[in-house]
Amino acid sequence: MAAEIINVSTEEQLQQALDIRKDVFVLEQKVPIDLEIDDYDRLESDAHHVLIKSEGQYAATGRITYYNKDSAKMQRIAVRKPFRSKGIGRVLMMALEAQARELKLQYSLLDAQVQAEAFYRKLGYETISDEPFDDAGIPHVRMKKEL
Repeated sequence: MAAEIINVSTEEQLQQALDIRKDVFVLEQKVPIDLEIDDYDRLESDAHHVLIKSEGQYAATGRITYYNKDSAKMQRIAVRKPFRSKGIGRVLMMALEAQARELKLQYSLLDAQVQAEAFYRKLGYETISDEPFDDAGIPHVRMKKEL
């Protein structure tokens, strides 16, 4: 499946990313909108958003924030339902990791929903939290990967 990687640079692209997140997190997983959208969801914020377009449609999104001086925090990883299990999530993660490397970051951290932990493990992430924790009513684990 061919996928186009877009480093978000316009308001229209950012809105597409937010629309994907609303579909996945707010509508599908029932995360309150005020927990989903935050100060990093602006073009002038200190975050880097990525969009994946496939089959002519915006299929997935994610963002990078700075966890500390050498680590990226991968956040808001979302793939629309029709594009799941087609390799789009893997493409998205590879794009986010490539951008983190360009930013000269050495590690990638993320808080994975427990149901997605195996997906991230296949990509080389290691669980570093002792037990699952709650985030927006969904169990998560913290994971880390050297870039």
